[in-house]
Amino acid sequence: MTAHADIPPPGTLIRTAAARIGITAAPGRLSLRARDGLGALGTALGIDLPGRIGGRAGRDAIEAMCLGPDEWVLLSPPEEVAALLAAGAAVYAAHPHSLVDISGRETTIAIDGPRAAELLTLGLARDPAGIAPGDGRRTYFDGQTVILWRDGETRFRMDVWHSFAPHLLGLLDTGCRELAAEAP
Repeated sequence: MTAHADIPPPGTLIRTAAARIGITAAPGRLSLRARDGLGALGTALGIDLPGRIGGRAGRDAIEAMCLGPDEWVLLSPPEEVAALLAAGAAVYAAHPHSLVDISGRETTIAIDGPRAAELLTLGLARDPAGIAPGDGRRTYFDGQTVILWRDGETRFRMDVWHSFAPHLLGLLDTGCRELAAEAP
């Protein structure tokens, strides 16, 4: 029997002077694998696919991040997923690729505040200061694979598989409270 992780609904879970942690509304999420000549595929999807690992691009409500030499994650409003899949299918014969709906796989944790980057060092496998605002990376947080989006100097989003979300939320909650309890 499959047990589902107990994920809180979207909203703020903790707010301290150090940082705020919350769950975002679930976006549509697509995994794209493709090689060479991405122009036609990007045109079909309506977004310029970034070529640099960690690079991000956006158009309207669609975001793309390059995760590897031939891999991207795309975020969109949930109601646009079917149209994106159809657009990819329309160019498949000319540009073989894999475009898969993974919308139900991950939870997005929002972390922001004056000590958000410091809070992430609690379990992040890399220094968040090394990720420029507007970039992102696939990395590890406490041994779990995550996708980290740096939206601003003190704003991050972390995509994590549902089953690991309660554990990571617990770590972030503890770290947030500890940072807030420190003397200024």
